[in-house]
Amino acid sequence: MTSINVKQSGDQPNSTHCRWQWRDEELVLLAEKAIWRPVSQELFVADLHLGKAEVFQACGIPLPSDDDRATLLRLETLCERWRPKRVVILGDLIHGRLGLTDRLRADLRNLHRRLHAEVMLIGGNHDRGVQLGTLPQHPACRVGGLWLSHEPEQPIDGRDGLNLCGHIHPTTTLRQGPDRLRLPCFAFDNVEQRMLMPAFGELTGGHDCRHRYRKWLVAEGTIVPWFDSAHSSRASEVGR
Repeated sequence: MTSINVKQSGDQPNSTHCRWQWRDEELVLLAEKAIWRPVSQELFVADLHLGKAEVFQACGIPLPSDDDRATLLRLETLCERWRPKRVVILGDLIHGRLGLTDRLRADLRNLHRRLHAEVMLIGGNHDRGVQLGTLPQHPACRVGGLWLSHEPEQPIDGRDGLNLCGHIHPTTTLRQGPDRLRLPCFAFDNVEQRMLMPAFGELTGGHDCRHRYRKWLVAEGTIVPWFDSAHSSRASEVGR
C-alpha cells in the first residue's frame, strides 16, 4: 500500500508536544491527546468513555474489557511525566450507567491517588444522571482565559474566552490516491474561538473536521501541525 505523507508547515520537526498561544494563554498540545497549561500546572483531557465495552456487552456485542485499564494507565503515565496539580476531565468520563462496574467504581474512587493530583470532572452528556461518588460533576466554568465545557459553547459569564471542549472527537482523513488514513486531531475554530480536543479514550470513534479548522494531527506518538488549508479544502471536495 502506498504510504501517506503528512505535510507540515515550514521545517518544524515532528515532536511529542506543540506549544500554542491564544492571547495571553499558553497551552501545550500533547501527542497523548491532552493539553498542558503551564501557568497553573493543569492537565486537560476529554472523552475517556470508560466502561464502553461493558455497555456493548450488556447489549449482546462481545468486546474485550481491557481498554479501560489501558486508558487509565496512559493517563497515569502522562501524570507521572507532567506532574499536574490538577487534572480536568472535560466530560464523558464514563460511557454509560451499564458500564459502571464495581471495578470501575473502585478505579474512579482512587483516581486522584493514582494520578497524585486533584481531579475535576466537567459533566458530559454520557455522565449525566450517574453518581460517581468522590468525583462530583461540575458545570462549565472559567479558568483564566479559558472557558471549559464538554459540548462546544460560548462563555456564559459575559467575557471573552477560548472555549476548550470535548464531545466532538475531532479527526482528519488524509487522502493520497486510493489510500485513506484517519487520525485524531486537535481542531481550532478561529471564528468561534474554540479548541476541540481529541478523545482520550481507547474505544472511541471520531468526527471528520474539514477545512474550517486549523488542525494538529496526532500519529504514532507525535503531534504534527497541519496548516495547508488549500490541501485540506481539496481533500474535502474529493471526499464529498
